[in-house]
Amino acid sequence: MLRAMRTAATGMMAQQMNVDNIANNLANVNTTGFKKARVEFQDLFYQRQKSAGSPTASGDRTPLPLEIGYGSTPVSTQRLFSQGELVATGNSADVAIKGDGFLRVILADGREAYTRDGSFKISAEGAVITSDGNRLDPELTVPADASQITIDGSGTVSVSFGAGGEAQVIGQIELVRFINPAGLHALGQNLFLPTDATGDPIPGTPGQDGYGSLAQGYLEVSNVDIVSEMVELITAQRAYEISSKTIKAAEDMMSMANDIVR
Repeated sequence: MLRAMRTAATGMMAQQMNVDNIANNLANVNTTGFKKARVEFQDLFYQRQKSAGSPTASGDRTPLPLEIGYGSTPVSTQRLFSQGELVATGNSADVAIKGDGFLRVILADGREAYTRDGSFKISAEGAVITSDGNRLDPELTVPADASQITIDGSGTVSVSFGAGGEAQVIGQIELVRFINPAGLHALGQNLFLPTDATGDPIPGTPGQDGYGSLAQGYLEVSNVDIVSEMVELITAQRAYEISSKTIKAAEDMMSMANDIVR
């Protein structure tokens, strides 16, 4: 009965983490470029009292084992990089990725980070930066007298000067892919860092060789589906409730055993 209580406790702790993850998904339903995550679980070890195939008194072999498990544990969070909906903003500095790939930015400490959030701004020096001041890589500098910025689907950035002025190319936006993007480390601030599990970053041109294309004046919203998250939340809540009732049942059985002794 003590084992039942400890086993049920592992289920409660696992579902608590599941609810924490669902809460984070729902909290970021309006976060630009956010990718939802799901918690993956495994069962724990088993106490084997009799192995399958053990000899019996009649000389036969037992077809089934006798073993009792010790609960469950969270083992990973799988981030799902499915495409989020594109929403028009009317801002020429906003860029959404339609398909595979990440934008690369340079952090204040010089590290390279990756994001699906293309809500860029123009600094006082004309540099293209994120809301936190991280510069786009390769760097882009918009001339102070430019009247219009144009970003085509392949990432070519052009500016025009004055009414009817001829467009001038000032740079190229690259996208980066990873063999295993699910292995990226979520840094916060809509940023990801590579790990040993992701493989090396693979830069490429938007719209070519399987890389997504760019859409100027759009942003990619979160891929969180509120309805499915609410269903997952109810399921996790019920699983937590059942585990708590298992603990109560084991405690009642212990009380009954104690009453017999008395």
